[in-house]
Amino acid sequence: MNRVLVTGGSGYLATRLIADLLLDGTEVRTTLRSPAGEAGLRAALGRAGADDAGLEIVYASLTEDEGWASAARGIEEVYHLASPMVLSTEPDEVVVPARDGALRMLRAARDAGARRVVLTSSFAAIGYSPKPVRDYDEDDWTDPETPGLAPYPLSKAVAERAAWDFIEREGADTSLVVINPTWIAGPTLTVDARSSLQFFTGMLSGALTQVPRQRFGIADVRDVATLHVTAMKTPNAAGRRYLALADGPTRTFLDVANVLRERLGAFASRVPTEEVPGDEPAPLVIHNERAKRELGFRPRPAEETIVETAESLRDLGLA
Repeated sequence: MNRVLVTGGSGYLATRLIADLLLDGTEVRTTLRSPAGEAGLRAALGRAGADDAGLEIVYASLTEDEGWASAARGIEEVYHLASPMVLSTEPDEVVVPARDGALRMLRAARDAGARRVVLTSSFAAIGYSPKPVRDYDEDDWTDPETPGLAPYPLSKAVAERAAWDFIEREGADTSLVVINPTWIAGPTLTVDARSSLQFFTGMLSGALTQVPRQRFGIADVRDVATLHVTAMKTPNAAGRRYLALADGPTRTFLDVANVLRERLGAFASRVPTEEVPGDEPAPLVIHNERAKRELGFRPRPAEETIVETAESLRDLGLA
């Protein structure tokens, strides 16, 4: 059986994707930056009930050429989830590894004769440039020249553009599909609460006394993992981008807090009830129709995702 390659294997989404693949009988090769991440990855897979005997671990960094050719050798299907772990306000410290890492992976995949790469981008590459009406689908792009654009959305827009440009110029027989999730939540398999999970732990612990005024879409990590697998298997997905988010209206952090308090009782007693001072977030519409129509995407309700995220953090002793 041919292995698939999943880059950035220790992450929140990657552990879920690898677990799903292993449970389905697919052997997986994954990249880590160093051996330090192996124990945590194997423990995460165990929480999902996945047998890690079918897992091979190799080492490669987004910022170095070494390791990528061997990671892709003999691989026909690549899931590129690795992203920079850089907390910086300096754009180049985030943009350069995101862009160059994607290109290193794509070159290696092409040279190995991979048939397809499914790349994890973000809604940040779609909807972070202003529009008269904030209504977004896959035809929209975040303009890197947008004034005041933060390093993270800038990195996502630049890296995804670079990936599409590479495939068009040099992709040979390797096709590309891009998944653009909104704010990812849902039960975690890792004990490293990063990204969206930090908002949950901050709210549940009471450390966050007011929530930001922001409106966004919510995507369940389980649904996003499934969408990656479906995108890999669907022939006509080649050359397409797909937004991943739950049905229904977009949410605010106060909406999330309200769901936690209403559904989780005493466990959520310290969840904040106020937003930081400021203007009401503008209406926001994000469309998932393409994924539903072309990939059969059937997302969980956002409320279910919110509740089960908090419950998983509680069960792991993280909140």
